[in-house]
Amino acid sequence: MKKALMMLVMSLSALTLTNVATAAPHFEHDSRADHHDNGKKSREFRDYNSDQNADKRRMREERGVKRLQQIKWQPGYVMPQHYRSSGYKVGFKEHNLPRPDRKQQWYKVNNDFILVDSDSNSIVRIAN
Repeated sequence: MKKALMMLVMSLSALTLTNVATAAPHFEHDSRADHHDNGKKSREFRDYNSDQNADKRRMREERGVKRLQQIKWQPGYVMPQHYRSSGYKVGFKEHNLPRPDRKQQWYKVNNDFILVDSDSNSIVRIAN
């Protein structure tokens, strides 16, 4: 009986050790020396990718600006968020515009003066 129990324990321990050995991570030629030698190449690759991404981003922004410039403003439309910044706000006195009501603001976009309701961001009036 002792021999059978000892054989069972030995076989279970051998089985457990083989599972641990097969679960160990496999290292493929991934040493630090390889990374050190290829550092210049990977940096050049990253620079190329960042330049390429910057070009794509710039082209996308230019398309967006062109599309926004083609908008035909009409009362009732919602003013795009891009134009609601303080850079587009204008004073009514400097441009001889009618005084806005409370919670209204004049904006100048593409040589158009647009009166916008601040609560709903909808266009109230358009003046050229």
